[in-house]
Amino acid sequence: MKITEEIDARGLRCPLPVLRAQKRLRDLAPGTCLRLLADDPMAQIDLPHFCHESGHELLSSQQDGATHVFLIRKPA
Repeated sequence: MKITEEIDARGLRCPLPVLRAQKRLRDLAPGTCLRLLADDPMAQIDLPHFCHESGHELLSSQQDGATHVFLIRKPA
């Protein structure tokens, strides 16, 4: 799996990480993977919910110190 896009949303508070992901995913080709970095605790709730509601696939969600790393694939 090739990660072709990354968003560093550290320092941004809800709902900005989700809005940044939504905007970037809209412009990506189907099947593209996006990695998003966030340190807002609400991102752990908001990004999985966004993926579920919008049809994007949340491939992984991991904690790396204070940063939460999300891997999202745009549906084909």
